[in-house]
Amino acid sequence: MKKNLLCCALFGAMAMAQSASAQDFDDRWYISGGLGYNYQDRDRGTENDMFGTLGLGKFITPNWSIDGELNYQNPGFPGNDLLFSQYGASVDARYHFIKEGREWWPYVRMGLGVQMADEEYDNFPSPDSPGERDDSVLAANLGVGIQSDYDRVSIRGEFGTRVAFDDSSFVSPDSDHFVDLLASFTVLVKLGDLAEPVVPVEPPQQTCADLDDDGDGINNCDDKCPDSVAGQAIGPDGCPVPLTIDLKGVNFDFDKDTLRPEAETILAEAVSILQKYPQLKVEVAGHTDSVGSEQYNGACRSVAPRRCTTT
Repeated sequence: MKKNLLCCALFGAMAMAQSASAQDFDDRWYISGGLGYNYQDRDRGTENDMFGTLGLGKFITPNWSIDGELNYQNPGFPGNDLLFSQYGASVDARYHFIKEGREWWPYVRMGLGVQMADEEYDNFPSPDSPGERDDSVLAANLGVGIQSDYDRVSIRGEFGTRVAFDDSSFVSPDSDHFVDLLASFTVLVKLGDLAEPVVPVEPPQQTCADLDDDGDGINNCDDKCPDSVAGQAIGPDGCPVPLTIDLKGVNFDFDKDTLRPEAETILAEAVSILQKYPQLKVEVAGHTDSVGSEQYNGACRSVAPRRCTTT
């Protein structure tokens, strides 16, 4: 049951770490190493001793960090050679009271873990004396501390307690848990470089060169007549210009009413211009060549065109 609770805590911490998305805070992974002093629960009858830690963690929000940590201590029994060692692992969440512009802040710690107890005890007069017990128990961590940040390195000073739910101890058979007090100093080294902040891309600002208020195809910067009417013939300065359709080259075959091939091309271009500017009024005029008598050539004006040229 105790190990199942620990597994749930570990998976919960991993899920929290994976849920972190694009960050606006320093979310680099860091490794940690610490030294401290363990004030042992008096019921054990063991001596107080130094302990060491090694961990891996990261911030998953601007205020919450998650750490996986290993610990080891080897306190002895006063007055005899019996051995007692503790080592274990925990997953701890810390809530940091961070204030903008300040390089240090307080925090609180809470976590769950498992502690291994390697305990020797006097089993006299048994020939197997001294006896030895090796067992794992569930442990809970609570603490407070102060953390300082210096870009690549951070420092923690912490005071807390670890409660080991151990009801199988031989040195203190009447106890079902032990409370150790822990004071520690930890250095954190961040891994990798801090990601560059994402700078929002400003949409390009429109200028007069991008606008054409009167829809005449000339941008506002170059348009000297911004109130031109749609459908007018417009010059490069945006102002209306006279439109001339030159039909020079529109000729009939000699003494016939059929157009020459090049004439059809010129007339097709004239039609496209007239379709583009339907409001234009046009006048069509024609004349004959100088071949033939005036009486014969006059037929162009009274009957069907024969030797006629139009302009």
